[in-house]
This record gives sequence, structure tokens and C-alpha cells, in this order.
Amino acid sequence: MTLIQAIAAAMIVACALHMVLSRNLIRILLGLALLSTGVNLMLFVAGGIASRQPPLIREGAKVLEESADPLVQALILTAIVIGFALTVILAAIVLRGWRATRSLDARALGAVDQPADPDPVEPA
Repeated sequence: MTLIQAIAAAMIVACALHMVLSRNLIRILLGLALLSTGVNLMLFVAGGIASRQPPLIREGAKVLEESADPLVQALILTAIVIGFALTVILAAIVLRGWRATRSLDARALGAVDQPADPDPVEPA
């Protein structure tokens, strides 16, 4: 089962890299979101399904089952938050670029003129 999950994670990352290398800004945005999903799945596969160590249990209590590894859970939660923040910031950049050029082609962003400084400071 772990091999299937690893292959799925590799395929997701490969598709994400293909999308990121395109010139369409929406594909780049979706590719980075897909890349963060692939990284989350890789962390999940690398961490394993069950932990080999028991969680904190009171003395004398009976252990019924193995518990999940809390380190992997913390890493995946952190990766989800970072991926969401990256997606939102990139979506704002894509929207700003589309408003400036009326195009979703990344090559068109290089042709955008910079706005003139409203209050230029002249050297004395």
C-alpha cells in the first residue's frame, strides 16, 4: 500500500511541475497548489501510518491500539497552512497581472510599464 501511495505522490508532483513550467498564470497557480498537495502526501507516506511508540499514557493504563505519529501530523498541518498562504498570495499576483495586461500569459507581464513616481525626489 505504501508503494501505491508513493507512486501517487510522485505522479501528483510530476503533474504539478508540468503545470508550473507552463506560461499560463492560472496553470502556474493551480500547479503550485497541486505541488503543495503532493508534498503533503509525501510527508504522509514518509511518516508511515502508525507510530512505533505509544502516546503519553497514564501509568497503569492499558494500551489498546497504536497511535498516529504526532510529528507527521504537525508537519502536514504546517505544510497545509503554508500552501494555502502561497496560493492566496499568488492568486492576488495573478489578478494584479491580469488587470494590468488583460492577459494570462506570463510573457506579457514583462511588457508592463512601471507607474511613474507621483512625487519624485530630486537630488539637491
